[in-house]
Amino acid sequence: MYYNEETIIFYNGEFVKVNDIKIDLYSQSLHYGNGVFEGIRAYNTSKGARIFKPYEHYKRLKYGAEVMNIQFDYSEEELTEITYQLLERNGLKDAYIRPLITTGADMSLTTSTKANLIIQCWEWGKYMGDKLLRVKTSKFQRPNPNACFVEAKVTGHYINSILSTNEAKQEGYDEALLLDMNGNVAECSGANVFMQKDGKLYTPPRGHIMAGITRSTVIDLCKELGFYVEEKHFALEEIKQADSCFFTGTAAEVVGLQSLDDYEFPLEWEQSLGYQLMKEYKDEVLGLRTKAKAV
Repeated sequence: MYYNEETIIFYNGEFVKVNDIKIDLYSQSLHYGNGVFEGIRAYNTSKGARIFKPYEHYKRLKYGAEVMNIQFDYSEEELTEITYQLLERNGLKDAYIRPLITTGADMSLTTSTKANLIIQCWEWGKYMGDKLLRVKTSKFQRPNPNACFVEAKVTGHYINSILSTNEAKQEGYDEALLLDMNGNVAECSGANVFMQKDGKLYTPPRGHIMAGITRSTVIDLCKELGFYVEEKHFALEEIKQADSCFFTGTAAEVVGLQSLDDYEFPLEWEQSLGYQLMKEYKDEVLGLRTKAKAV
């Protein structure tokens, strides 16, 4: 579903067919998970393909390379231009984009001096779909920020997401919600979380979470629209008293929750702030919002 024999990727300075690339079996990324990546979306607009916030995404990619000591010298401008060319070569306007920096062959536990840049793209709908989600609180915690750089999208970190998602789906749920080391709500396996209570929105602060670009966009939309939004720690018991809840992420966009464990969110999704933000976010990524709408 991601590629065929005609698919073009960008690999170390060249546009090449995906099947022409050979992966180094001694890569540190393969053996130890030492690599960084991004998830970006392009949208088909009236003015053609529009990559949403490419500079912010590529800035975060460069941050990940820096903290992992991976050599990487592309600028955000260069990466954005390459990505637009890649979309054109693949005939895509509405696409998910996956930049990936892998490390070279090195079996030591210091970062390899060689790095590879790969950028791929494919058509991909909303990662979590459009229906309201049934979510399970995971037994797995969000990683301790003293153990790794939790705001870097390091490939190896996502074992945590795979474990929690497998657990949830094996028990019949759609997604997993993870707590942090202090027992506070952190995020789901691949997106940030917002809850609504008494007409106000709350989301966990940075520190134990991935500082999502969609999360930041939604916070900005709230401020434009006059919605009260606060970044604060809250316990599992508090979210199970919320009126409504939703996840945000580049792959997922904005998606509502039906339930968490045995708690059903009582507010109709169509009556929630999350539902309105879902529509506003779609207008934002398509470049249709010209000014804030009064509430």
